[in-house]
Amino acid sequence: MTTESFNIFSFKGKMKTLHMSWIAFFITFFVWFNHAPMLQAIAHSLGLSGSEIKTLLILNVALTIPARVIIGMMTDRFGPKIVYSGLLALCSIPCFMFAMADTFTQAALARFLLGFIGAGFVVGIRLVSEWFPANELGTAEGIYGGWGNFGSAAAAFCLPALALVFGGDDGWRYAVGLTGLISLIFSVIFYRNVSDTPKGSTYFKPKHSGAMEVTSKGDFFFLLAMKVPMYAALVLLSWKLSPAGVSLITETVCIAIYVGLILLYVYEVFMAWKVNRNVFVKPVPELHQYKFKQVAVLNVLYFATFGSELAVISMLPLFFADTFELTPVVAGMVASAYAFMNLMSRPGGGWLSDRFGRKPTLLILTAGLAVGYFLMAMVDSQWPIWLAVIAAMACSFFVQSGEGAVFATVPLIKRRLTGQIAGMTGAYGNVGAVVYLTVLSLVEYQTFFMVIAGTAVLGFITLLLMEEPKGNMAEIHDDGSVELISVT
Repeated sequence: MTTESFNIFSFKGKMKTLHMSWIAFFITFFVWFNHAPMLQAIAHSLGLSGSEIKTLLILNVALTIPARVIIGMMTDRFGPKIVYSGLLALCSIPCFMFAMADTFTQAALARFLLGFIGAGFVVGIRLVSEWFPANELGTAEGIYGGWGNFGSAAAAFCLPALALVFGGDDGWRYAVGLTGLISLIFSVIFYRNVSDTPKGSTYFKPKHSGAMEVTSKGDFFFLLAMKVPMYAALVLLSWKLSPAGVSLITETVCIAIYVGLILLYVYEVFMAWKVNRNVFVKPVPELHQYKFKQVAVLNVLYFATFGSELAVISMLPLFFADTFELTPVVAGMVASAYAFMNLMSRPGGGWLSDRFGRKPTLLILTAGLAVGYFLMAMVDSQWPIWLAVIAAMACSFFVQSGEGAVFATVPLIKRRLTGQIAGMTGAYGNVGAVVYLTVLSLVEYQTFFMVIAGTAVLGFITLLLMEEPKGNMAEIHDDGSVELISVT
């Protein structure tokens, strides 16, 4: 951990790492949501129906559920530098695929594969936690998440205009392809300018790979239970793609997917047992224990915060276009106001957590989140558009500040598991997105916003069970010595 001052205008040491990290995250979101503001042009070009458009929105966030868990494990195992660089390079391929798609099936496959780039967020959480002390961690993670998340707003604001510059029915293809090229180029820049830890620091790795470590018998079963919603979201997605939904896959394929998911869950149970069976033999020393309920609470909160943000970013341009009869370009620019708040809101949530405590900050922000979405449910064509934009921005403030506060807490649970914890919590955000977007495909916009508000209330109740992080977490060096890392 470095001792240099926190200077946002510096590009040396830990601040250089922070800037390189948020730029990488910005590019992942720029690529991930490069389709949302141009859906109308894409639909016209490919001849897509309304149902097929909504299916693309769901597919875009589906693969990120397992991807964040996998990338979290890979980050803890191999380090952020290699994993982030590889992810940026690899995911440029499905981006180019989408730009060249001629049919719904091709576009659907490309969007499904592009969901993997949404896992990039997890990598930076671990990287930033290696470079900043606990009293600066919330602010640093908030800047990383907030400024990086702004990639979706940048996509909404500039890609429609860029498509017009390229011109013609294929303008959107060039705009999308350009985002893939940017991702590919920055993968090299990131690799050449980042290191996993400050010089002289130890990069703690999990004792075992293949499953998250827990430190008690009860937490073992809790972990297995918290895995179920992630599989349920993938079942929901499969159902949506089956003949009961948009008929992208056959009934036989759908059943095969169900069976495959069941077998995969059984395998996860086996791996979790293999990694954690020692907790059934002898208790883990109190110094090395952590409470999995902390992870579970953060999972639920991120379901409501980031899950709703993903869903709303995906549908908000269409919502404004349909509600206020706006052109695609204007609707995209207006909708970008929601994501625009990330520049200050998410860092603000992290800063508030550093100053006033993790749990109190989360309680206030989650309550505001519920109220914000209840307000969005009331927006209709009778509202002045400027007031609807203000309502969206106010709602966005609590959503993204809440995200910042969640990930101000994640790195304070267990350092060597930070990637896996961030992966699981991040995956729950995508579970929320799949659930919310599936709800959107079945109900009107107002009901959609009411459902999100209801889950925010549930998150507030769950949050009452969380404990404020305090004291130190212990990690063991290769030579057997113990290092105490402050979380206060």
